[in-house]
Amino acid sequence: MERRTIGAATLEVGAVGLGCMPMSWAYTGSRQRGEESLRTVHAALDLGTTLLDTADMYGPFTNELLVGRALRERRAEAFVSTKVGLLVGEQHLVANGRPGYVRRACDASLRRLQTDVIDLYQLHRADPEVPVEETWGAMADLVAAGKVRSLGLCAVGARSARRPGARPHDGTIRQLERLQQGFPVSAVEAELSVWSTEALDALLPWCAARGVGFLAAMPLGNGFLTGTLTPGGGFEPDDVRARHPRFTAEMMAANQPIVAGLRRVARRHGDGVTPAQVALAWVLSRGRQVVPVPGAKRARWAAENAGAAGLRLTAEDLAEVAGLPGAQGSWD
Repeated sequence: MERRTIGAATLEVGAVGLGCMPMSWAYTGSRQRGEESLRTVHAALDLGTTLLDTADMYGPFTNELLVGRALRERRAEAFVSTKVGLLVGEQHLVANGRPGYVRRACDASLRRLQTDVIDLYQLHRADPEVPVEETWGAMADLVAAGKVRSLGLCAVGARSARRPGARPHDGTIRQLERLQQGFPVSAVEAELSVWSTEALDALLPWCAARGVGFLAAMPLGNGFLTGTLTPGGGFEPDDVRARHPRFTAEMMAANQPIVAGLRRVARRHGDGVTPAQVALAWVLSRGRQVVPVPGAKRARWAAENAGAAGLRLTAEDLAEVAGLPGAQGSWD
């Protein structure tokens, strides 16, 4: 697989990563199977997908334990990204950026992941009760201690805390500029897909201008852009899409033209090319520092996603994707 670099530290990863969260958290629990997920991680590594993206809150904790089982045998082949700063409570999430907590959480993640060092340690959310510089300073100390190789930030959603006249991710960029003064940001993880393009406005250009890697979260639109979901099919109560404004039956039906456009592009590239691969190839085309991190919990999906790294979209393809209608949701 093509390799890409993350950050000024030139950390090298496969062009397509593996989001491990669906294996343990947030998506349909009845379809989460540990051994099958473990096979998925091994299949991804076999295909050159080196970036494994997890977090201590996924589960909580069980996702890191799962990834750790794979790393026990294949640590040298993997680039491990995990996150700190969010705790799972009863029906809510709580940010914790206290330096003492960050240090303890890192040690716990290292134990669960069965590794001596985390390649990319990301701040999942800033704690409103703690100056972000204090949290970042504690994370930088972990780099100095040899427990972490590089630091990253997960961007808050583009639609949250929007002010009149503000661009998407303005708040994230202000935060990044504060962090850069203390210790280099190697990567930013934020949503980017054919139907969620807000990061293209300012956040991705900010990263490109500074040599900061961009990890594209949800590049398949929580599964919608694969074309495998049926409008009105419903989701189990524990699935985040059951409460997502784009996954009501009405909105899924309204957004079908987006999937239809991806299918048209896929057909031009021959049998076996899927809408999901076109969606990932589009993300890859956004810049050499961009690494999509699609979630997968089946080996065949990980293989399909990895295949997108070899798909080159033409100018005609890119124009067709650019002309697709914008996504609709219940907030519209």
